Amino acid sequence: MNSLKRDFPILQNREIVYLDSGATTQKPKQVIKKIEEFYEKNNANPHRGAYTLSMEATEVYENARKRIAQFINAKSDEEIIFTKNATEALNLIAYSYGMENLKVDDEIVISIMEHHSNLVPWQKVSKVTGSKLNYMYSNQDFEISDEEIENKITDQTKIVAITHVSNVLGTINPIEKMIKQAHKKGAIVIVDASQSIPHMKIDVQDLDADFLIFSGHKMLAPLGIGVLYGKHELLNQMSPFLMGGDMIEYVYEQNTTFAPLPNKFEAGTQNVEGVIGLAAAIDYIEEIGYSKIQEIEKQVISYAREELEKLEFLKLYLTPNEMNHSGVISFNIKEVHPHDVASILDSQGVCVRSRKSLCTTFDAIFGD
Repeated sequence: MNSLKRDFPILQNREIVYLDSGATTQKPKQVIKKIEEFYEKNNANPHRGAYTLSMEATEVYENARKRIAQFINAKSDEEIIFTKNATEALNLIAYSYGMENLKVDDEIVISIMEHHSNLVPWQKVSKVTGSKLNYMYSNQDFEISDEEIENKITDQTKIVAITHVSNVLGTINPIEKMIKQAHKKGAIVIVDASQSIPHMKIDVQDLDADFLIFSGHKMLAPLGIGVLYGKHELLNQMSPFLMGGDMIEYVYEQNTTFAPLPNKFEAGTQNVEGVIGLAAAIDYIEEIGYSKIQEIEKQVISYAREELEKLEFLKLYLTPNEMNHSGVISFNIKEVHPHDVASILDSQGVCVRSRKSLCTTFDAIFGD
């Protein structure tokens, strides 16, 4: 692990223990170098110029799209849409698919453990369309049971939007079962893979997800780049979410035609450095290998769980089954405000996330 640590300049420049990768990961020098190379050698606006430099920028940009498509085993490069983050990708689906396909009494199913980005847009969609928003709830082990999946995903369900790994609990949800149940009922499935894709291999064809989204900044890539994968036939049916340069084919005074996929959903000048950085981050992850990543994570998490469980003043929110748990560890120091805990840890060079509202929610759902 020390050899990997040397790849991260910020960890060489600051005396810190960084434990907030679930929010944003630090960037290895290999990713930073690729971004520098783009600005030093290829910087121009892709798809906008007939001159050599612009064409080179286009090639670099589209080669990165191919790399990302290959990484998740998409059938086509056109199924990869670049957004600024997972939040924008989820909103794109909510507005371009949800608003246009849901009607009164249709049902949207999400889980109680969703990130707000996969909850608030569906509240909006349900209010506008008259559809119903239903929740799958966690049990006392912080897991969604098979019975809950079967009871909540019904013949009225049209959309299931689910996090693969909870950003709060670290629970690994049984998305294969959820996808199978949803498709059995004729619903489409949106998988938020933001917290899972840095830790485990994802094959969208094998998974059979209709949509899958993730953010680059949670997997060693720059801030401001996200990915929306969607099945080609679904994306083709959807209307553009944003209007503007590069997603347009022809503009007339009273009418406009739109470019084909993937450009139809990529309005305006894109975050090219982010796309290139994401491709470099993927190279870095695959060079290490998911098996090695999981081996290291298992050692660290098992040790942390064992030691933290010895502390009587600390309350843990963890699944009993380590196989159903990723790298997130949520805890509460009894009778101490989370912000105070984070500040004290920060004074010792330890960076952690603190959110009072989550601890309150946990205790309300699962008992104090």
